[in-house]
Amino acid sequence: MTGPAVPFREIVLKVHSRCDLACDHCYVYEHADQSWRTRPKTVSDHVISRTAQRLAEHAKTHALPSVSVILHGGEPLLAGPRRLRRVCEEFGSALAGVAELDLRIHTNGLQLSPRYLDLFDEFDVKVGISLDGDRTANDRHRRFADGRSSHPLVLKAVELLRQDRYRHLNLGLLCTVDIENDPHAVLDALVALDPPLIDFLLPHATWDEPPPRPDGSPTAYAQWLLAVFDRWQEEGSPVPVRLFSSVLSTLSGGPSLTESLGLAPTDLVVVETDGQLEQVDSLKSAYEGAAATGFDVFSHSFDDVAAHPGVRARQLGLAGVSETCRRCPVVRSCGGGLYTHRYSAANDFDNPSVYCADLEALVRGIQARTSAAAVSPALADRRELGAEQHDLTRTLLAGLHEALDGRGGARWEEAWGLAGVLESSGEGAAGLDRVMAHPYTRTWLLDVLEGLHAERPEAVGQALRLPSYVAAAAVRAGLGLEVPCDYRDGRLFLPTLGELRVAGPGGPGRVLVRALGEGFAVRREGGGEQIVASEAEGPDWLPVRHFAAGGVPRLALDDLDPYRDCFDAPAAPRLSPADAEAWAEGVGRAWELLERAAPRQAADAAESLTTLTPLVAGRNTKRPHGHGTVGLVWTGDTLELALALLRGLRRARLRALLDVTDLYALDGAWEYRLPWERNVKVPFSGLLAGTYERVGLSPLVPGFMDGVPEALDMMDAAAEPTVGGMRLLGSLRDEARGVHGTSGMNVLMNAVDQEPVR
Repeated sequence: MTGPAVPFREIVLKVHSRCDLACDHCYVYEHADQSWRTRPKTVSDHVISRTAQRLAEHAKTHALPSVSVILHGGEPLLAGPRRLRRVCEEFGSALAGVAELDLRIHTNGLQLSPRYLDLFDEFDVKVGISLDGDRTANDRHRRFADGRSSHPLVLKAVELLRQDRYRHLNLGLLCTVDIENDPHAVLDALVALDPPLIDFLLPHATWDEPPPRPDGSPTAYAQWLLAVFDRWQEEGSPVPVRLFSSVLSTLSGGPSLTESLGLAPTDLVVVETDGQLEQVDSLKSAYEGAAATGFDVFSHSFDDVAAHPGVRARQLGLAGVSETCRRCPVVRSCGGGLYTHRYSAANDFDNPSVYCADLEALVRGIQARTSAAAVSPALADRRELGAEQHDLTRTLLAGLHEALDGRGGARWEEAWGLAGVLESSGEGAAGLDRVMAHPYTRTWLLDVLEGLHAERPEAVGQALRLPSYVAAAAVRAGLGLEVPCDYRDGRLFLPTLGELRVAGPGGPGRVLVRALGEGFAVRREGGGEQIVASEAEGPDWLPVRHFAAGGVPRLALDDLDPYRDCFDAPAAPRLSPADAEAWAEGVGRAWELLERAAPRQAADAAESLTTLTPLVAGRNTKRPHGHGTVGLVWTGDTLELALALLRGLRRARLRALLDVTDLYALDGAWEYRLPWERNVKVPFSGLLAGTYERVGLSPLVPGFMDGVPEALDMMDAAAEPTVGGMRLLGSLRDEARGVHGTSGMNVLMNAVDQEPVR
């Protein structure tokens, strides 16, 4: 086992090892490990004090911002108020100034009273109560030793916790699943109590002691939980349900929210009443001594336990599950199931969960029921993609303002204030939107944020380009607002507009920029105004050129922006007028070819593409940029230029989707052999990018479809794609089926034959 051990952020302290109920499904008293019989009933002062010291030492060593202590049993309330106060005081004192302390208690609720809750209020101890549903469901297992119902007393405890003065302590309800119970009745009974959270738990079982399945169905528990899920959705998800939230999170590329699912490493250790340090409590269901480590709080640190092989085995993520699980498409969501549930005497814990079929059916069932709602709108609508990209750039600008934290000085604050003035009018807001939507505005923002994070001295100076963005927005809006701007090396660059020489080379300085008719005016201190017609090139003014191409009424040919050098080939210098005209003509012909051979892609691009940047042959380091640009290396061959344009459009759209939605998770955990390049293995991201590109290029060159069906099959069976990723794969299949439905090759050849080659 390689890599450092994961520090513990949560400990379970057994404050009392006996219980006032006789639940027949209890893992402490009714399962394989019976070590409770030899332990003290109540935790001692010495164990409390030593455990608190060990936790403070651990938190300090690992600089943990917070730690959780869960008071457990048996039934922890049987320890009594005085003992529980001692626990709260000892841990509060030990952790003061070291880490924030989150105290919790899990109880059956029978002993809960205002006396306890006043104590918990004093120390902010959150309370979770075990309840299996309505009276019929709860009494199936949670009874007194003489068979009496515990349900009325538990309801009294829940109602007490719901009072206004204690509501802030309510942690929620824990419900153990029994498929003999009515799933709808169970959910309705729990929801009626208005808990902040419901946690459904599968009953502890192993391959040697499997869970009951009265009808023999291998997915009985999944069907029960999906019935609950359907009812929960029908009622508008009235209460958070941790199990469902966890599956939905992992399906969308997020983390697991519960130890029983997902691949997150365990960060929990148990302290028994005698000070013994043990692994997660549920292991007592596997065999006698399964949870033991041989360590205790008197002689060993929590770091000693973290390095224990049994603990490390639950910190390995994907490498810690069985080979069957590693090959399973739902492993990101189920994580191989709870570690305890994998046990068999034959293979130890190297098995799938005994609930394997249930977990797969549950994940796939939730995915099928929620995939449309869980997908980013950007996947379904190109306009939404543009809007989400714009929101992202605005968010980055706000983040830059916060990250500067005053370091931009008066010049930043002045420009920030003027941006606010623009936002207050319709024309000004539209002008600011145009400049914020410029693809290389994103590159500038990310460069500055990265520089600030790395504490590069030039980063603040880069941030002070903001005035030029505000000035460009004011000019575009036609507002007579004067914006002070800094120029560098005698030149002032206004994003989306162009570059103006205002002084000799090497000279920095400041000017005032204001809109003026069809252009703008620039005034230097002590000098006259320079009047600039924004579209007309002059001896001191280089405008960003524009041209029309096919269905795109106006494209910027940006060979000026200082942040345009962000493609995998270097940016070309300023084009001569003749070269710019050749570019416009060549791209126009390529676009017409796209409109004939790939009309849908051309129409999509016409709504999103704003900027073309000329590149030169060579290798370059790619950097992020915003939506709406393609970089191209010039070629006089119309087909080659059309392919390059389409390739750039496909890459740009996929990159834009990845900016705003998670299409996959755990990228790199598996490798895939490219069907069109058999000796090359790539991670999922590489396979998706290659497939997405090849499907897009195939209307121009049908041979690009070779290997695509195989690649789609591989990705459909993979574990990495989120629900958004699966939707994208579905749309790729649909696109691949329709690519050559109208004799695309004939259209292509006719188009090429009719056009001159430059």
